[in-house]
Amino acid sequence: MDRTDAGAIQASIGRPSAFLAIFERHYEVIARYLRRRVDPVLADELAAEVFCVAFSQREAYDPKQPDARPWLYGIAASLLRSHVRAEERELRELARTCFDPLRPSRAEPAPAMEPALARALAQLAPEDREVLLLNAWGELGAEEIASALDLPLDAVRARLERARRSIRDAVAAPAEEASHG
Repeated sequence: MDRTDAGAIQASIGRPSAFLAIFERHYEVIARYLRRRVDPVLADELAAEVFCVAFSQREAYDPKQPDARPWLYGIAASLLRSHVRAEERELRELARTCFDPLRPSRAEPAPAMEPALARALAQLAPEDREVLLLNAWGELGAEEIASALDLPLDAVRARLERARRSIRDAVAAPAEEASHG
């Protein structure tokens, strides 16, 4: 077994099974980091994807870097950004089309407030949106959210209040414009 990550990665180019050492050394720390950022199930999926991406890009790894953790964290951060952008695109699409793919009856248009709500959700900071959606869609209380995201309870309460205020203001603005128009 190669002692450095660089050695294991280099060896895996000719012998793919050597990459298993990288997975065994770093999977848990990468997954733990991702679990602190997103839902644990998604975090585990993203962690697995980190190693798939790393394996596919192993020939580009700089062998002068003995520790692969910074490289792996960079891949993880990129995958997280992609996930956040995809979520924001879905919310903007809901706001534009009034079509929620999770609505039980797709023949029914979304209620009038949903586009404004989707726009407001898309504009929230990702960490505020996560707390709000865990509360609203996941039906978790502040203490449960704090436990799920491994955050202090005060931080969860502050994010939840900030998100609710932003949503309330964003949804109220179109209603006020309509009543004055």
